[in-house]
Amino acid sequence: MGVLEIIVRVTLVTVLIKLVMATDHIVGGPNGGWDTSSDLQSWALSQKFSVGDNLIFQYPPNHNVIEVTKADYDSCQLTKPIQTYIDGKTTIPLTSPGKKYYICGTIGHCSTGMKVEIDTTLATGSSSPVESPSPQEIPIIPSPGPEGLTLTPSPSAESPSFGVPLASSPLLDTPLETPTLSPMVPSTEFTGSAASPLENHSVDQQDSSSASKVMQAAVLSYLTMIVAF
Repeated sequence: MGVLEIIVRVTLVTVLIKLVMATDHIVGGPNGGWDTSSDLQSWALSQKFSVGDNLIFQYPPNHNVIEVTKADYDSCQLTKPIQTYIDGKTTIPLTSPGKKYYICGTIGHCSTGMKVEIDTTLATGSSSPVESPSPQEIPIIPSPGPEGLTLTPSPSAESPSFGVPLASSPLLDTPLETPTLSPMVPSTEFTGSAASPLENHSVDQQDSSSASKVMQAAVLSYLTMIVAF
């Protein structure tokens, strides 16, 4: 059921209820009537006229009821009468909102106050048009893009897009590899009881000195032998 159909149905129900509960307004009552002695203007201001109500004019044969325009009402003239009633008990239903103007057409009666302005309003409790709810708006927050461009995220939650197309780059397509660090393994070159290179060099020097001494001793011994012979 659409919103318009709901409004129409509610309005019809309201009008039907108001018709059942319509108020009959006896013009000039309860202490007066449609005559020159009643304060019809004060009576009209004390009433509340709604669509569906009825105006009831009760008057003798020397009076009548004439519906006129605003201009004729103010000037008590009958240049453009809208409707004329002369039956002595006139019931006029108020079917639409707005103002209506009634005077007595007998000469001199309107100028002495035999006229009334009726301001009809819509019935209390009538439904006003119902506005259909607007879809919830998803706020769009701009975010700064590369090189000063503004990227506008799309409201879609599945695959966000951007207002500014980005060109594909090989750098973006190539996954970056994380450098791996191999653990440091201590060198085993000088493990155990082996001496360091400095120590080996010192040992070599000592061995060379001992060999030199042995050689000198051998040469000296050989020369001594020669001299002895």
